[in-house]
Amino acid sequence: MLILHCFWFDCGVLLVDMRKTGLARLPEPDWEEKQVSNQLVQSIKRQLQHDEGLTFAQFMSAALYTPRLGYYANGRLKFGAQGDFMTAPEISPLFGQCVARQVAEIFALLERPSVLELGAGSGALAESVLLALAEMDQLPEAYLILEPSAALQQHQRERLTRSLPDNLLVRVQWLSSLPQDFVGVIVGNEVADALPVEVLKLWPKDAEQAFVCWDEGQQQFAWQWRHILDTDLQALANRIRAAVGEVTEQGYQTEVCRLFRPWMQSLADALQQGAILLIDYGYVEQEYWSSSRWMGSLRAHYRQRAHNNPFYYPGLQDLTAHVDFTALAYAGHDAGLLVAGFTTQGHFLLSLGITGLIAETVDVVQHLRFAQHIKTLTMPDEMGENFKVMAFLKNLEMPLSGFALRDMRTSL
Repeated sequence: MLILHCFWFDCGVLLVDMRKTGLARLPEPDWEEKQVSNQLVQSIKRQLQHDEGLTFAQFMSAALYTPRLGYYANGRLKFGAQGDFMTAPEISPLFGQCVARQVAEIFALLERPSVLELGAGSGALAESVLLALAEMDQLPEAYLILEPSAALQQHQRERLTRSLPDNLLVRVQWLSSLPQDFVGVIVGNEVADALPVEVLKLWPKDAEQAFVCWDEGQQQFAWQWRHILDTDLQALANRIRAAVGEVTEQGYQTEVCRLFRPWMQSLADALQQGAILLIDYGYVEQEYWSSSRWMGSLRAHYRQRAHNNPFYYPGLQDLTAHVDFTALAYAGHDAGLLVAGFTTQGHFLLSLGITGLIAETVDVVQHLRFAQHIKTLTMPDEMGENFKVMAFLKNLEMPLSGFALRDMRTSL
């Protein structure tokens, strides 16, 4: 809920230094892309005028999800080498094959199970999981994709139509809302990091919440910091301060996702029996609120470049923040789910035998390429450590093989 009457700080507008963010080196969008961004800017400006300012979470939601104009709602290419970022399913089909192994293990204890993928991106994960499940003779009743973006749905349809045989393609269905009484496995790869976050900043004797305003001089959106008036956010700021310890004059900035609880509750309500697998980058609370992370984790991704200006051409760049897995685990627990496993992506994939998935029949060049894929997905200095996997169960009790090598639930 917007706070309409609040104290405005004289620290005012914080503009991002182009030299520090690398914005001067970012590629320039083409004319059509700029038109999309300009339309989105005008749409958000109208909200600013009506609501007397937006919290950063409200701005992030508008920038990512405004129909036809937001980053995930327009038709721009987002995934893969030609897009803004690479996800694990785009790097290698071996990732999806490991996910399929975990799914198949869960399927063995369920009657007529299905897969529900949250935000299927390019369709790469759906493709590799379905092909792998077919090889294991563990095909789902249906492969459901919850994708509110019509543009992304079209991209996914085109890819899966090209890559899947008819007997698999007929199992794929697109949804605009969560199903009821779902039995099976819900999979979300890099979904939680795109949930809108509030941005807080602690000072030695105060704490502020980030709002977004329009800077007429610079003709762009900008930060505006206000006293925290929301009692829940203030209590959370106090907890963060206790965890961080002494805050220096440079301040301490961090992100808070208030949508974890309603989001996990909605998934728990949809799931009658089965599991939820969430894969994303992030930390447990102790690391998330470390004093060394004083600049926060909010990042923008544009054409394979990461930077820290969320206001650069809204609608043309992704906005993300690292996931607080402790908060996510508590949200799932409070929704009635069992936290069944938590580990790094590297240990998850190694537990499921990724190193044995390279077929003996491939030639030397392919073998080397797959070996590099495995390194990228599993090594600590690549994606292996920063990305984590968290599993939840409902009305089901079983050990999950993906967490056999290392289960980090005690760190939560």
